[in-house]
Amino acid sequence: MTSYILKTLWRHRTRTLLTVTGAAVAMFVFCFVGSVQEGLQRLTSGTDADRSLIVFQENRFCPTTSRLPEDYSGRIKEIPGVRDVMPIQVWTNNCRASLDIVVFNGADPAQIQATRPLSLIQGSWQQFATQRDAAIVGRNVAQRRGLKIGDQFSIGDISVKVAGIFASTVPSEENLIYTSLAFLQYTRGLDAAGLVTQHEVLLSDDADPDRVAAEIDETLRAGSVATKTRRKGAFQASTLSDLVDLIGFAHWLGYACVGLVLSLVATTTVMSVQDRIKEYAVLQTIGVRPLRAMRLVLAESTLLCLVGGTTGTLVALVALAWGGFAIGAEGATIAFRPSIGLAVTGCLVAVVVGIAAGIAPAVQAATVPIVNALRQD
Repeated sequence: MTSYILKTLWRHRTRTLLTVTGAAVAMFVFCFVGSVQEGLQRLTSGTDADRSLIVFQENRFCPTTSRLPEDYSGRIKEIPGVRDVMPIQVWTNNCRASLDIVVFNGADPAQIQATRPLSLIQGSWQQFATQRDAAIVGRNVAQRRGLKIGDQFSIGDISVKVAGIFASTVPSEENLIYTSLAFLQYTRGLDAAGLVTQHEVLLSDDADPDRVAAEIDETLRAGSVATKTRRKGAFQASTLSDLVDLIGFAHWLGYACVGLVLSLVATTTVMSVQDRIKEYAVLQTIGVRPLRAMRLVLAESTLLCLVGGTTGTLVALVALAWGGFAIGAEGATIAFRPSIGLAVTGCLVAVVVGIAAGIAPAVQAATVPIVNALRQD
């Protein structure tokens, strides 16, 4: 059975190659779309997103427009349920959606090391903590910009020396550059002495995030700047609201790719069956049962789809692993990362689509009228 199917596909190898290539391209796009959706899900859910709060200036959006007093952190710490507060100064080269967004986060180096899930793969924490213009760079940024330890990196008014390159268990973190808070506050042109973009609030295990958020805003209402406090996940989802809509639309693009593979493989399989209609009639005359003929056609379509789909999925996973792709807006980024779930989904979709594409031509092959088929020229 296997040798017969392989000989059949090889008999029309140009058509087979084009079908496999088309399926691979469609599944490549499908996996990229799936990676974007997974990245958004990781960013807006999970323990970090639900157990941390972001205190931002009310009615402000881009990080460059939010200017909160740094000393708000002392008042926030006094609220029950707050474990720690990290003032953060954010600077970004682009507040709009961008595939090459650069985001600087300025915070206390000791707090960064203690609270962020970072591990230096190159460089030194000590140099980062002691050198004023030092920065640690996420490996995705380093890869895109070609940065290495000791390089001087400049963008806009900011110029830093790369003291370390880090990896993180949170993929979006790998698209950030961390500096000391004082460096960003006193960089020429930013005019942010004593001010920060936001306060990140870490909660105790038994704290109610919504209650603490409401209490923070109420406590700071009498301050010089009104605030809006939300869970970190909700804050990032709101920040990326335009991208969320776009990603929601891209979801349909993924379905369209699956439909394209279905149509492509089904068309190829129908053409293959029609070319060999007399052959299937002969098979029936020598005792091949209709169900076996159906299995032959289904195996052919499934093999076509599986080879093309698996190839496209693997190429997409490699590209995602090595490309370091990300899209961001207003200081928040969505990282495109490969995953086991994405690989399994790609392969399963390929198998299911291959079976579905072969059903109609399989029925045709199994029910061909023997006499009429043998009379065909």
